[in-house]
Amino acid sequence: MTRVTLTRPWLEFDLGSDHQVLSWSLNRPGFTTARRILWREVRNADLTPELDVRHWLERELDATQARDAVTMLTSRDVGSYTEATATAGHCTAHCVATVGLSNAERVGHRVERAPDAYGTINIAVHLDCGLSQTGLIEAMSIATQARTTAVIEVGLALPCGIATGTGTDCIAIAAPPGVQDYAGLHTDPGEAVGAAVYRATLAGARDWRANMEPRLNGMALNG
Repeated sequence: MTRVTLTRPWLEFDLGSDHQVLSWSLNRPGFTTARRILWREVRNADLTPELDVRHWLERELDATQARDAVTMLTSRDVGSYTEATATAGHCTAHCVATVGLSNAERVGHRVERAPDAYGTINIAVHLDCGLSQTGLIEAMSIATQARTTAVIEVGLALPCGIATGTGTDCIAIAAPPGVQDYAGLHTDPGEAVGAAVYRATLAGARDWRANMEPRLNGMALNG
């Protein structure tokens, strides 16, 4: 049974037991084993150019006895997180996302912004059906596709076209170990992951546009 707990400045996604996790997180990237995925809310002003962010995060995790967790950083209010679940066949996906678009990008282009203008999209997905590492890689590709589709649908215009993501997105996907090598769009895991990530990301992006964008006057600061 998965569970989401908000204890500022942390957001915790408890997977219920040890799972294989694939991500490009700051502290435990690649394939690893973890029971929980964390978000740490930061202000962009906290992450000065002189700061060694990895060591700072390690100290923060030590202070909360959370070195075991796969952890993502976000300048988005962690209380703004969105959730969605989707079931296909015998497979259920649970997605938790924080969505900020203040450093939105269109793939293949770069918009020049000051470092203190960075926001991010951070997504964690839990699957209750077993996958091999190969299957987990394909499930990651589906989660990324769903994220991109949701961002495109909110229609955030940049000088180079409609935004497809941000420059600092991170995705973590977790599943029990298994022998299933395939998780594409025509499979139960792929359908469930795609639906859950799409719904959670779209809800978060719409919330950001409604509540944050007007305050930022055309893409300015924390998101």
